[in-house]
Amino acid sequence: MQHKRTALVTGANKGIGYEIAAGLARLGFRVGVGARDAGRREAAVEELRAEGLDVFGVALDVTDDASVAAAAEQLEAQGGLDVLVNNAAITGGMPQEPSRVSAAQVLQVVDTNVIGVIRVTNAVLPLLRRAESPRIVNVSSTVGSLGLQTAQADAVGPVSAAYSPTKTYLNAVTVQYAKELAGTGILVNAGCPGYVATDLNGHQGTRTPEQGAAVFLELATLPDGGPSGTFRDETGIQPW
Repeated sequence: MQHKRTALVTGANKGIGYEIAAGLARLGFRVGVGARDAGRREAAVEELRAEGLDVFGVALDVTDDASVAAAAEQLEAQGGLDVLVNNAAITGGMPQEPSRVSAAQVLQVVDTNVIGVIRVTNAVLPLLRRAESPRIVNVSSTVGSLGLQTAQADAVGPVSAAYSPTKTYLNAVTVQYAKELAGTGILVNAGCPGYVATDLNGHQGTRTPEQGAAVFLELATLPDGGPSGTFRDETGIQPW
């Protein structure tokens, strides 16, 4: 009997994260629905199970060391991990003009959007190292692309000194993980879902969460020997 692969999606109780979890489960993965809010987490699990999908809840606050360690222990006890999708993120609220943003505001967003990714990735890396075709997928955004911001200032969202730079930082971290893990079989990539209607933008986006999830399903199921250290959206490779 073929081993069923396990995936963990952080921030998976709603929006893009929920659709990534649903999409992976429909592809045959057993999926851990990572979320810090117990009620929303269990509601998401129940909804996905009602569709006949193989999912389970993972209590996970990416800003808390103990929570992350407990999540890794749960995955270990349940057989390991094949795919990690780092989706959990916050915007940090307004204002975000660099002349008005507070240091505390920036630090809070960095702790979730960047340090949270490092915290979770490092906690489950021993499990991924034992997997047959391990993948790490980071949910980034073209608002963090320095190339696009400088070349097409009007195309990458509002002025932001907290949220957007965390995606730039996340892209840089993705490259460093890809460099460190080269040759191990662990492919590490980042993607942009496009302008998706979610809580983060007051549901003003033009794409559905399911459409936004598609690029991450592709990155999570790349074939062995596939690319690592790339940043892409639905149209292909994008500049860092």
